[in-house]
This record gives sequence, structure tokens and C-alpha cells, in this order.
Amino acid sequence: MRILAISQKVFIELLRDKRTLLLLFAVPIFIMWLMNAAFSASTETDVTIAVVGVSENITKSLDDVQHITARDFQSQDSAQDALEEEKVDAILSFKDENHYQVTYANTDPSKTTMTRQAINSTLKQVKVQELIDNLKKAQQASIQTQVQSTEGQMTQTTTSPDDSSQINIKLSENYIYGDKNTTFFTKMTPILMGFFVFFFVFLISGMALLKERTSGTLDRLLATPVKRSDIVFGYMLAYSLVAALQTFVIVLSTIWLLDLEVLGNIGDVIIVNIIFALVALSFGLLLSTLAKSEFQMMQFIPLVVTPQIFFSGIIPLDAMADWVQSLGKLLPLYYAGHALSKIILNGTSILQLGFDISILLIFLLVLTILNVIGLKRYRKV
Repeated sequence: MRILAISQKVFIELLRDKRTLLLLFAVPIFIMWLMNAAFSASTETDVTIAVVGVSENITKSLDDVQHITARDFQSQDSAQDALEEEKVDAILSFKDENHYQVTYANTDPSKTTMTRQAINSTLKQVKVQELIDNLKKAQQASIQTQVQSTEGQMTQTTTSPDDSSQINIKLSENYIYGDKNTTFFTKMTPILMGFFVFFFVFLISGMALLKERTSGTLDRLLATPVKRSDIVFGYMLAYSLVAALQTFVIVLSTIWLLDLEVLGNIGDVIIVNIIFALVALSFGLLLSTLAKSEFQMMQFIPLVVTPQIFFSGIIPLDAMADWVQSLGKLLPLYYAGHALSKIILNGTSILQLGFDISILLIFLLVLTILNVIGLKRYRKV
């Protein structure tokens, strides 16, 4: 009977806690809905190839391949500029007879593989078609020579197909980032780096402040004449030192242990991650003020973390519906992941990423203000 009485008491308290009930039942449904939106996305990949000095037949054949767009450029420099600006995914240029050169951006290995297959098959197809045309011409010439009954001309017609029968095509491959062994994991690594910075800083800051609040330490601090803003800034300053150290460890271990090639400045990578860590810190502090218990805080974690995983670019947003892409742009990891990918994969300077950095700083400012306002529930001044 005592067990039943205790169970009844706990069950009634649980039913009275509307927030916990909402987290228990609504959050799993919400997360499954997000997963459905992410994994039901179209997996089709579109590739744009710049062609320089290539025959019209090859350009047209490439353009006829499904999900491939071929754009003709007048010079190698203009095509290279388009590649650096991510307007095209690769450059195919003609060097000399049966020799072509292709330069891949290689920031998305799936596009590189698709481009390589399309170019190889197209070049062979066009070459075979040229052979067929030459053979037809040779046959017509042979008929004419039979009429003329000239032995020398017969010898000429038999050598013509042999000269054109060489279908060996030399294709030189260059890579802006990485090499032919670069995998899709390489593309995800900058975003995963930002995610781990966010996750651990968010978790530690949220749980640590909640522990101080439940233990009564925060209440005693609030009983002093210290301003709420001073309390928030004090906590953020203390935890930011730990967050910065943790960011250094995560960034350097990711680069060296995973042998990650960084085209940009490693210092820029660290700066972006530190700014993002401060956003995660303020986010964790905010949720710790909203959660009534550690149990609720643990339920908040998947609600915050799961959307960051699915809509930050790990799963390509371009293949998703417009409303899903708009949802992804409401998350801080989207901008941090974009900035890190630009620095690591494209060698972009942080000075050229003003928009992403500005959005992260806006997140930090808004969350800090919400933290100050959130402490009103514990003290009015």
C-alpha cells in the first residue's frame, strides 16, 4: 500500500506539471516530424560545369545529361572566377587533341563524382560518334575509289579509319580542395565541428547554472543588491573562459586527428567557433532559467539540439522544401556552419563573412537580453 501511495503521489504531481507533460509527449512528435521533413527531402543533385574551348558537340552532350548544366566560357580566367564564386562546380577545358583538363571545386564530393562520370561518358560517347562519322565518310570514299579503280586511293581509304580509330582520351584532373579521396564526411566536418562546440558548451552551462539554482546558491546571490545584468555577465564571463578553452581543444583535435585540410586561416576558424560558443553559452543559461528541474532541462536538450543537426547543412538544405530552408536559417548553427565551411573548404577570409558573423552576434545579444529578463521570475530588480 505504501508503494501505491507513493506512486499515486508522484503521478498526481506529474499530471499537475503541464510543462513536463508537454515535453514528454509533444517534443517526441515534433522531433519525428522534423526527421520526416529532413529525410523525405529530394536527393537529386544538380551540377553546373564550365566549358572552355570545348567543341559544341561535347557541350551539347553534357547539357543533355540529366541534372547537368554546361555553361560556355570564353576564357579560363572567367571560368576560374566563376568556380571560386561557386557559380559552377567544375571546369572542363580543351588542351590539345584527345587531351582535356577538368578542375573540380570538390567541396561536395558527390558533385565531384557525378561530374567525373558525366564528363568521362560524354567524351567517350562523342569520340565514338566521331569515329562512326569518319567510318561512314571512309566508306563513301571507298565506293568512289572503286569506281575510279585506283589502287593508291584504296590504300588511302584503308588508312583513314585506322588513324581515327584512336579513342584514348587523356583527362587531367585538378582539385581546388582535397583530392580524389575526399569523401562526403569531409564536407560535413566543419559543420560537425561547430555542432560539438555548441552541444558541449550548451550542456555544461545549462546544467551548471541549474545546479546552482536548485542548490540555493543562485537564490543567495539574488538576495544581494547586485543587478540582474551583473549576475548574467558574471556567469557568462566565467563560463566563456571554459568555453574558449574547450573550443580550442575541439577545433585543434578535429583538424589534426581527422587530418582536415584547412584552406583558410586556422585563427579564423577558432574565432568563429568562440563566437558560436558564446551563443551556445547564452542559450544554455537561458534554458536553465526556464527549466524547473534537471529532468526538464534534459528534455529541453533534444528539443534544441535535434533541429541544429538536421537543418544546419549536414543534410543539404537545397534539396528540401522552401519552408524547411527558412526554418534552418532561424538556427545559429546554420550561420556558424556556413562560415566554417567557407573558411575550411574555400579559403574565405573571416572579413568576407560579415553577414554570418553579424547574425551570430545578434543571436548573442538577443539571448543575453533574454537571460537578464529571465531572472525577473526570481528577482524583480
